[in-house]
Amino acid sequence: MHLTAPASHRTGIRDTDGMAVASFVLGLLGLLVLNLFLGPIAIALAAVALWRGTPRRGRALLGLGLGVADLVVLAVAMQADNTISWSF
Repeated sequence: MHLTAPASHRTGIRDTDGMAVASFVLGLLGLLVLNLFLGPIAIALAAVALWRGTPRRGRALLGLGLGVADLVVLAVAMQADNTISWSF
């Protein structure tokens, strides 16, 4: 007895779309807060979305770039403050 419908190919495409959008949003948010955590998550989601062949390739690439930018901003701010964390 099955209580749910079997997964279709379309579900996989929607999943990769969601990952691409989530990587973009988390990368963008990571520029402001929690960049140490949100940056790597954005990078991972973008990489998985690209690997699975998302139709939103541009959004995934932006998420990847923003995730990397999160870590670069953190490194620059830490270097400027000589601390492990930073804040505005």
